[in-house]
Amino acid sequence: MIKIVIAEDQQMLLGAFGSLLNLEEDMEVVGKASNGEEAVALVQKHQPDICIMDIEMPGKTGLEAAEELKGLNCKVIILTTFARTGYFQRALKAGVRGYLLKDSPSEELASSIRRVMEGKRIYAPELMDDVYSEENPLTDREKEVLELVADGKNTQEIAEQLSIKTGTVRNYISTILDKLDVKNRIEAIKQSKEKGWFK
Repeated sequence: MIKIVIAEDQQMLLGAFGSLLNLEEDMEVVGKASNGEEAVALVQKHQPDICIMDIEMPGKTGLEAAEELKGLNCKVIILTTFARTGYFQRALKAGVRGYLLKDSPSEELASSIRRVMEGKRIYAPELMDDVYSEENPLTDREKEVLELVADGKNTQEIAEQLSIKTGTVRNYISTILDKLDVKNRIEAIKQSKEKGWFK
């Protein structure tokens, strides 16, 4: 019997996934979580074979939970509406075994679980096309600056937090805008969010 934990913040979907998988003769849903923290706790408690995880959940996201579960025997499958390259790259680094989109046919979920149990990796084909073309062009320092901008910090506050001069912060920001080919900070933040580049 394949033991499964499901993490999904939309209750109706959580119930539907649970019912669908319990109909399979070789599967049993042993726990349902509505956020990443609950998912990690349920995996530690029940030691399931598989954890199916949504990405955007309150508190701890599915990707953060997957990073925390890395190295355990539980195989993580991400099931999300977001075909974002940045999310996918982060999921790969976290050792996620499957990344499926919610608009896939429901029978695909059960067959994907079985294939993951056989040691295969299952990724939505539309993500594979993008993954090699969409690396984040920013350096670690530039990413740090942009994340602080996204947190609402001004140039002075960023300079103080990173112990650099305000002129240096301005240089970083103009480099970020050039690299992302955008006109202003708001567009830079929007593009990074859409591509899933923010932590």
